[in-house]
Amino acid sequence: MRLTIQGIEDGGRIPPRFAFGVQDPVDHIRLGDNQNPAISWEDIPESARSLVLLCVDTDVPSRPDDVNQEGRIVPADLPRTEFYHWVMVDIPAGCTGVSEGECSRGVTAGGKQDPLGPAGSRQGRNDYTAWFTGDAGMSGTYLGYDGPCPPWNDSIAHHYHFVIYATDLDRCPVEGSFGGQDVRAAIEGHVLAEARLTGVYWLNPDLD
Repeated sequence: MRLTIQGIEDGGRIPPRFAFGVQDPVDHIRLGDNQNPAISWEDIPESARSLVLLCVDTDVPSRPDDVNQEGRIVPADLPRTEFYHWVMVDIPAGCTGVSEGECSRGVTAGGKQDPLGPAGSRQGRNDYTAWFTGDAGMSGTYLGYDGPCPPWNDSIAHHYHFVIYATDLDRCPVEGSFGGQDVRAAIEGHVLAEARLTGVYWLNPDLD
């Protein structure tokens, strides 16, 4: 299998138009265009019955103490964890991709409740749902794609892994409000092939 993302080379920087947050010279961060990138895939196994698409940041600080705090930095040696930015299941095996902005355009406070996607697909909960808990203006269930917004004071660039899985499942066995970890557990033992592409992104101007 092969995965291609228009505007993102494997290992290259993610363009700001695909980001939830972009650099701001005064406030450090402002909301971005938050468009999903155009993604296509090929060489899907003939026996595949459905596809799963995930995007996960593997460099998220495991503790929030220093995150976005004036006069502090998030140290490079801090243990890191995962943050899912996109969880989509039940993509028809005959589908070959999604176009730019098809599933997300702009930031929706409280999260998109019915994001578009390929016919028959279902979009799961991304981790902005937990991040904005307790924020009166932004809390809610965030479904579908919402792009990068790493801490503006993080000392490292973040890596965003886009992964497409070909499965032998007619329907991914997740229901209700499901997230990335739920999907990964559900497809274990059912993956026929996979392909991935990794982009990097940061908001700390010291890393430019």
